[in-house]
Amino acid sequence: MDKQIIITIGREFGSGGHVIAEKLADKLNLPLYDKKMISEVAQASGMDERVFEKYDEKPVNVFLSRTVNGHTNSIEDHIAEKQFDFLKKKAEAGESFIVVGRCAETVFKNNPNAFHIFILADKEFKVKRVTEKFNLSESDAIAKMYRHDRKRKIYHNRYSKGKWGDSRNYDLCIKSSALGIDKTVESLISTIQSRFS
Repeated sequence: MDKQIIITIGREFGSGGHVIAEKLADKLNLPLYDKKMISEVAQASGMDERVFEKYDEKPVNVFLSRTVNGHTNSIEDHIAEKQFDFLKKKAEAGESFIVVGRCAETVFKNNPNAFHIFILADKEFKVKRVTEKFNLSESDAIAKMYRHDRKRKIYHNRYSKGKWGDSRNYDLCIKSSALGIDKTVESLISTIQSRFS
């Protein structure tokens, strides 16, 4: 595929969305922008990488932040905007890539070369994956899933007009628990190839 391809992936915690993104990036030979891009963004902006890691995709603390005439003192807002700008510059340079989270379906909403995916899964599937990955009890896994998804939702809904996980904001929503991780990847590759052929 010679044309630019930008795949954005939103995901529920425990759905395997990140693993699916990694497998897609490997099979399609595309760069993957996720937490690993923090180092590059921090260097480009001259900020401490540890600050980026601390506030990456975190909801704004409304008690400590203030906006006056469109200018904010929120470190969360500044870091989010720097990541959005980083991704936009990559796209403007003609680069093809996959990006996980970071409101990417909003950042590239009007980009004709973007394809937006949201990955969800049945609760039992997610609980099993989280208990095994983090060695947690079922109740702790459920609490962890709730915390992560709540943070993602708050973060996303601050910077996006559409709501997190709302199928109308994506080109494709897919339930990884219906097919399993590997068959979900196969299905997505087939769909992506059809979309960009």
